[in-house]
Amino acid sequence: MVDKRQGWLKYPFGKKLKRLHKWNAWVILLLAITGIMLYLPFLRRYVAPFRVNLKLVHIYLGYVSIFLLLLYTPLLTKHMKQIWKRVNHRNNLRFVLFIIIGWSVSGIILAFYRHFPDVWSSTALIFHDLFTFVGIPYTVYHAISRSRWLKKMDREERKTRDQKKNLDGTQPLAPKKRETLMSRRKFIRLSAGGLLVVAVAPFFYGWLGRIAGFSGESLLKQTKRDGNHMVPQPEPAPGSLPPKGGGANGTFRMYTVTDVPAFSSDTWSFTIDGLVDHPLTFNWKEFLNLPQKVQVSDFHCVTGWSVYHVTWQGVPLSYLLKKAGVKNKAKYVKFYSGDSVYTDTLTIKQAHMDDVMVAVLRDGKPIPQDYGGPSRLIVPEMYGYKSVKWLNRMELIDQPWTGFWEKRGYKKNAWYRG
Repeated sequence: MVDKRQGWLKYPFGKKLKRLHKWNAWVILLLAITGIMLYLPFLRRYVAPFRVNLKLVHIYLGYVSIFLLLLYTPLLTKHMKQIWKRVNHRNNLRFVLFIIIGWSVSGIILAFYRHFPDVWSSTALIFHDLFTFVGIPYTVYHAISRSRWLKKMDREERKTRDQKKNLDGTQPLAPKKRETLMSRRKFIRLSAGGLLVVAVAPFFYGWLGRIAGFSGESLLKQTKRDGNHMVPQPEPAPGSLPPKGGGANGTFRMYTVTDVPAFSSDTWSFTIDGLVDHPLTFNWKEFLNLPQKVQVSDFHCVTGWSVYHVTWQGVPLSYLLKKAGVKNKAKYVKFYSGDSVYTDTLTIKQAHMDDVMVAVLRDGKPIPQDYGGPSRLIVPEMYGYKSVKWLNRMELIDQPWTGFWEKRGYKKNAWYRG
């Protein structure tokens, strides 16, 4: 028996492997649970109050997984020699190590996304998702196929077969019976694998379609099925259609923490009030008649993905502030979403940046309802949580205001690479 005081290094080889396997199984289970909660869009509103802490837990669990991998590294050569003649075991080990290393590398890049080029974080997010789609079902399948009760079932089946054989030749052989096509254990394993594939396939296909562009809806299709009914539609200015940015390069991931609101031109309005000289309210047609500009900019999400060369058309925020007349004591602009829940702020100086606008067209098409239309804020130099969707009100205030995600742990410093 090993004295616990002797420490990890004194454990026998087999006991080390068993302990690492057990610890790793629990860590991967917790990583899977927290990762799924962070990934699934329809859960976003429910986990919003603790999303930042949940992400930290997920990251720390990743560190633990890497630590366990480092503990296993000195044992790898001996373990591989031990299972070398068992091809299935050998291939399983290689595959599991590949998945864990892939998770670890992509996870580190995502955890420290501010220190890597944005193309690295975008690519890491894709691979992290891919490893998850493959790794979690495989881990579940592995746990089922190697479970104790299945092993016990296999032993019992072997014992039954051995009893039917005349091994010493002292008794006549029993008449040959027709063998079943597969054992119960094999049937359960195949059934479990099939069910996992069926369960994961729709999510994987949707994800792969968004990444590769062979499924999902184009911007034109999204616009046609849009729940907003705005008349007239914004008129594309020169450079907006065809988009002078060449068309968005990448895929927007649709996130929302509320039900997606729908608007019509009969009821929609845009208000500027608070500490202004001239409070203003525009209906849809009046808003479209305001001076608009076209710009090309990148859109960066704090979760790691980016969309490049997006052509936006809309009303510069600086023009709206000038038209309303900002009082001297106003220090911040507070933005209200049409979902009646989401808010955020910019300082007066930030709001006057040249590329901050209230956009009404994306790549020459109306912004779809799911992506913040008919009008949304665009702040290219900051992460996407500052670009308030369904924007329909601006209020000039003199006191700091903590926005929706900042209240829940996001940094007030939302500068991209800032």
